[in-house]
Order: sequence, then C-alpha cells, then structure tokens
Amino acid sequence: MRDYSKFYIGGQWVDPAGPGTFEVVNPATEDVAGTVAAGTAADIDRAVAAARHAFPAWSATTVAERSEVLHAIAEAYQKRRDDLGAALTEEMGAPRALANGFQLDLAAGHLAKAIEVLEHYAFSEQRGPTLIVKEPIGVCGLITPWNWPLSLIAVKVFPALATGCTMVLKPSEKSPFTGQLFAEILDAAGVPAGVFNLVQGDGPGAGAPLSAHPGVDMISFTGSTRAGIEIARNAAPTVKRVTQELGGKSPNIVLDDAAFAANVGKGVAAVTLNAGQTCSATTRMLVPRGRMAEAVEAARAAAEQVTVGDPTGTADLGPVVSAAQFERIQGLIQQGIDEGATLVTGGVGRPEGLARGYYVKPTVFADVGNDMTIAREEIFGPVLSILGYDDIDHAVALANDTEYGLAANIAGADLDQARALARRIRAGYVSINDGFDFSSPFGGYKKSGNGREWGEFGFEEYLETKGILGYAAAPQ
Repeated sequence: MRDYSKFYIGGQWVDPAGPGTFEVVNPATEDVAGTVAAGTAADIDRAVAAARHAFPAWSATTVAERSEVLHAIAEAYQKRRDDLGAALTEEMGAPRALANGFQLDLAAGHLAKAIEVLEHYAFSEQRGPTLIVKEPIGVCGLITPWNWPLSLIAVKVFPALATGCTMVLKPSEKSPFTGQLFAEILDAAGVPAGVFNLVQGDGPGAGAPLSAHPGVDMISFTGSTRAGIEIARNAAPTVKRVTQELGGKSPNIVLDDAAFAANVGKGVAAVTLNAGQTCSATTRMLVPRGRMAEAVEAARAAAEQVTVGDPTGTADLGPVVSAAQFERIQGLIQQGIDEGATLVTGGVGRPEGLARGYYVKPTVFADVGNDMTIAREEIFGPVLSILGYDDIDHAVALANDTEYGLAANIAGADLDQARALARRIRAGYVSINDGFDFSSPFGGYKKSGNGREWGEFGFEEYLETKGILGYAAAPQ
C-alpha cells in the first residue's frame, strides 16, 4: 500500500496545504493500491513561486551545465527502472512486459533525444544586422494523463529542462505513482531547487489553478479534447502559451496487396497495445471493400490470439484504467451493436474467467459506417472498427472525415503509393508501415490539438524568439 503524502516543491518534500487525499485503485484487482495527497490552489501558488524564484538562475545556465544535469537524470533513471515498471503495472494495469519495456524505453528515448537536441541546437543566429535569439519561455505548467504516464511526463519535462525553463508538473490522479517516482529521480540527480516541482491532484483542485495562474508562462497539456478546451479557457485571460495533444480517431489505410492479411493483423495488434488506451491508436481500419471478408477473418484471428489477464503475469492485455473507463467502453461496444455494425469478435462483458478487474474483451467490428458512433468517438479501449473503401480517393475521404487529426498509418508494399497517400491525410503524425522516429514532430490537426512534441519540434515549444535589431555594426 503506497502512501504519498508530500509534494516536491522548491527542492524539498513538503506537506500539502490542506488535508485532502485521494485513493488510487489497482485496475486489475479493484483494490486500493495507495493514497496520495490532493493539491489545491495554495499548493500550486507555492510551486509556481518556487519555479519563478529558480527561473533567473536556471535560464542563465550554459548548454554544458544543462546537459550535465540531463545526463545525471539518465543515470538516476536507469537505477529506478524496476520501481517505475512496478508502479506502471500497479496504477494503470500495463502488462509487466509493456511496463518494463516500451513504456520505460519511450521515456528514456525522449531523454536521450532532449540531450541530443540540446547539444546541437543553435540558440542564436545572426541574419544580416539582426541577431535572432531563442530564450526559455519561463515557468511551465505541465499536465499529463494516465495512459502513458511516464513517457508523457518525459516528453514535456526533458525539453523544458533542456531549454532552461522551470516547471510545475501535475500528473493524472489516476496514475500518480510514476510522477512521484519521477520527482525522486530528478531530486537524486541534483536538479537545482525550484526548477522542477510536483503537485498531485485532480483537474478542478490542481489543474485549473495551474492553467489559470498568472505566474505560469506556458501550459502543456495532454489528455482529452474536452479537458483541453477547459484548460484553454482557463489560460486565456493571462494570454499564456497553450500547447495541447488531445484526442484522436486515427485511420489505418490497408492497401490492396499481397501483404494484406498480415497488415490487418498488425493493425489489430496496434489497437490492442496498452489496452487500446493510446491517443494515436489507429482504431479505424480502412480496407478495400472487395476484401472485407478476408479482413474480417484476419482480424478475428489476430484478436483471438491476444491473451487477457493479470498484468503481473504473461498476458498481452491488462485491464483498462478504471471502472468509469470500463463502463464507457462497454456502452460504446453496445452502441456499435445497436447501430448495426457486424461484431466479429469480443463484445460486452469481461473476458471469460475474469470476474474481477476492469478487463475488456479485444473487440473487432466490421461493416462499420463512418457515421456510426464507434467510428466517430474516441473509445480509448481495445476496440477496432473496420470500414470498407471503394478506391483510394474514397479511402482518403473516409480517413479525413473526422473532427480529429492526430495520427494515421498507411500499410502496404507500394512505397510510392503510400508516400502519396500520406501527403493527403489531414493529420500531424502519419506513419508508413508503422514507422517510428523520436525526431518526428508529434501533434494534431483540428480537435487533436495544437503545438508539437518530440525532438527539435517539441524543444522549440518551450522557447521564445527575440530579434535584436542593429546587433551588427553599421558599415562605415
């Protein structure tokens, strides 16, 4: 039973301003796994004040000094991998192999990339008589979600540190354990007091005061579109920068070629990873209408090979994060059935033999219309919708017929065709055959957000641009 009763503010573990706490439920057992202090506006005030106090000195550090701190974090991070993996499994149900593997490796990858970008980035550039200078934006409020809790902290904190910003982090109340351990790692690495601060709590109690705070220069938020809209409203009166990575309903266009069945299977695996709790999951699979029957059988076979169960064991798929999430997914699966989609496999209810825990059956629907609820709404569970397309133009039209625009995938052997298709998709992150790159910009069009994360593109979100005119002496 974990008990996290202090916040990390000004380089110290301090008592919260109020007596409030919240419980964290293990989604695999439905038992309480820990109690965490709940922050308030008073705690946010203290954390922002600490960050503001630390900003002048930290923003004046050299690239070499900041790089040294980031390398120390990398060393401290490696020492806590086992602790972090266990926390991920306990708080949000990630299977052990996923928690100790890809979840941890993503965060480490973002740290390595932040160091690389920092050590090669041009913070100033002379253009004629003018010097263009990139300077840290100031105090950053970072609000992160529960689904990839460690990597989504890393992708904000590390570029903020690298650019010379100071910050206040508020992790999700559904997965706060990793945030607490992350603060311990930064403390052990010797991050100067006040540069990084941690306040736990929920959206109304801690997130809203942070996003509205006049002492915060930037808010970076990852989460639902609904919450992102509220954060933008809170931030508007202070005209602070707001970057948001929000929801998605991403398409996966499977091309008509010899690898068709294998690519359908890969698409099922992508949707069931992390129990489908991934904003960029390609949950709308678009297949040639004439090969729908083949797609159905390939998807059925792939989904029925996915093992569901105790995340501390060898199961591929653990539970979803909470009772509320479980009930929402069940309702959307039932809605898919009611609206006439063909249920290929899965469906409502827990998988056989799992009477306790928030486990969802890997579910595949076929013959889905793009106007159906399951094709329009982000389900955030292991649920795939297969839609038929008549030709490539129709596939593009279906792919873009969504209020979201976060990600997409093109699966097929014809690279020229895939490249041409990728250019036509209205999304910020388009993969060809599941391509992956830490240097790529990650972020969305439309209701999937604004701004970019990852690599140099995410780095620049934490910088202001200054022009110093007349910097060069006038010619004599």
